[in-house]
Amino acid sequence: MMIDPTTKVGQIMTTNVIFVRPDDTMSKVDEIFRTNNIHHLPVLNREGVVVGMVSKTDYFKILHGFTLFRTEKSEEFNKAILRSLLVKEVMTKQVAKLHPDDTIMVAAGFFRENLFHAIPVVDDEGKLVGIVSTYDMLNHAYREPVFLKDSD
Repeated sequence: MMIDPTTKVGQIMTTNVIFVRPDDTMSKVDEIFRTNNIHHLPVLNREGVVVGMVSKTDYFKILHGFTLFRTEKSEEFNKAILRSLLVKEVMTKQVAKLHPDDTIMVAAGFFRENLFHAIPVVDDEGKLVGIVSTYDMLNHAYREPVFLKDSD
């Protein structure tokens, strides 16, 4: 199977994107990550312009290390931390962005060079129109079913 290198990011991106605002608390991020199978949250200002990203890795870094044991004290500590921190205090501010007309080869270059796993896709005004992830790329590349040969 050949991948068409001229395929546009806009053809494979996810468009129903969950996002947060800079002044939201990390409790909102906690709720989103717990209830959705996602790993990256774009941060948008009131105009819908991407101003940052919060990854699940960023989120896990602020949680108390003893949460692994799920003690009552560590859970309460984490809830207090999440209530007190704002998204703008945790988010990555330097965010790479793609345009829907960029090719998947451009996206692949960003992923390889920067070790990103998701990149917001924005219009000419910088407003969020989607997000493309390494999962989207793999899903596109391997959209045809693969059949294993019998090893008789």
